Amino acid sequence: MNEDFKRPGIDDKPDPDKVLTPEDKAAIARLAVLPESAEPEASRTEAAVQSTKLAAEAAAPMAAAASVASIDAAVPDPNSAFLDMRDPMVAADGTRPGKLDITRLTIAFTLSAVLCAIPWMALGSVVVPEMLDRIDPAGRESMFAAINAVGAIVALISNVLFGALSDLTRTKFGRRTPWIVAGGVLTALFVLLLGATHAFPAMLFAWCGMQFGYNMMLAPFVASMADRLPDKVRGRVSRWYGTGIAVGQMLGLLVGAGILAASGVDTGVFGAGATDLSVLRTVFAPSALLFALIGIVVVLIWPREPSSVEQANVRFDMHALLADFRPPRHAPDYYRLLVARTLIMAGYGIVPMYELYVLKYYSLASVIAGPGAFVTSAPASLPVAIVIATMAVIALAASLVAALVVGPLVDRFDVSRNLVMVCGLLCLIGVILPWILPSALGMWLFAAIAGFGYGLYNAVDHAMSMTVLPDPSDAGHDLAVLNLTNTLSVVLSAIAGAVAVVLGGYSWLFCVATVMIAAAVVLFSTIKTDR
Repeated sequence: MNEDFKRPGIDDKPDPDKVLTPEDKAAIARLAVLPESAEPEASRTEAAVQSTKLAAEAAAPMAAAASVASIDAAVPDPNSAFLDMRDPMVAADGTRPGKLDITRLTIAFTLSAVLCAIPWMALGSVVVPEMLDRIDPAGRESMFAAINAVGAIVALISNVLFGALSDLTRTKFGRRTPWIVAGGVLTALFVLLLGATHAFPAMLFAWCGMQFGYNMMLAPFVASMADRLPDKVRGRVSRWYGTGIAVGQMLGLLVGAGILAASGVDTGVFGAGATDLSVLRTVFAPSALLFALIGIVVVLIWPREPSSVEQANVRFDMHALLADFRPPRHAPDYYRLLVARTLIMAGYGIVPMYELYVLKYYSLASVIAGPGAFVTSAPASLPVAIVIATMAVIALAASLVAALVVGPLVDRFDVSRNLVMVCGLLCLIGVILPWILPSALGMWLFAAIAGFGYGLYNAVDHAMSMTVLPDPSDAGHDLAVLNLTNTLSVVLSAIAGAVAVVLGGYSWLFCVATVMIAAAVVLFSTIKTDR
């Protein structure tokens, strides 16, 4: 009986689409307040991005496992969801990834770390230096130093450049995805070029091109951690990423050692076959294929990146880009740590960088050339390959032990300059041993003791860096400057190592490494800030 009843203000409410004229609708639309899209924070000064680089990318070869043990130090990030009422399970890009999405992101980050590290370590630590040795034995150190130093500078510039360009990218595929895919393909092309040439200028150009393409992929990839991972899970995924780097580096050295063993000759011992590069070149095509597929596989595994078309457009500002790397003022402890960090990374890294040459022409010189070879009926390169492979396994094991013990050590002693000094002293002992004991045993002891010490250092370095930041509100900027030591240490290792070998032979290389690490320990002792 109430069929005709109409609720006032509800059932008799007119439909605006039917009763309003187009002119009325346009007038109402003019009254609407449209929210402006917020300008995304630049990844080069984003605390989360720089913190990830500090923890995961600073590890030198044979010590990357330390990044899985980074102390959970609070990063002064004013944009963190933990500082306000936002949901810490909502990522910076506005998405709220579920358990499956987080699992997919974790797999993508970890898998890419492994797959990138394998060919990079195989080529950079074994294949390329061996090619240079066979092409020009007299100039191998200077050529290898140039490749490492110039390549590191190109890597730094391209990393900053592509990080900034990806911040400004507006496509329906998101900000990072196009660069990740294109970077992998470009890296693959330069890998093929490197494998097709034996002239040093062309090799240098190809290696720099690889660095350019690799950082086109890497910079947006690392920035994606801050974009797509909620604050609550970012630390866990970063540790998986560090684990992937560690495993990939070990596997890369094993692959390089296998290629070296299969190549069958050793420059300086068997001159007749010194320029035979056919076996060494077999690794370039698979490496190129791997790099080309990495970016594609990653974007297929993780959830599709949200479109960035609606984000506010920002102009590229070179002045602002350079200003972001202006070091802070009135921060003596910060500068002491910056210099000490550069020295300990360079001092430790100089040995793995020249590891192949050290083994061939210092530690195992008598074994290769004399009757005491490990396997006299095998190729002369086999002893070197065996030691390289064994060192990779020992160093990974030492770093994993460091990952296990660093927690209890910090609980007992806290992160202090004394603990960092102990790490430096372990590295110092590890570098001295192969100097006074030029043999396979000396290099294995280096891998174990220095690998353990450097692993501990990398684990506490992140927390130590947080204590010397002069302005917590500017943490991203200050961490970005501190991350420049990753490049500076490589350049210093390359140049100092080449000069030392030219002036005094490979024994001087250990002398230079010892001086660098000792100076770093002294600088650590002068830092007044403790946690």
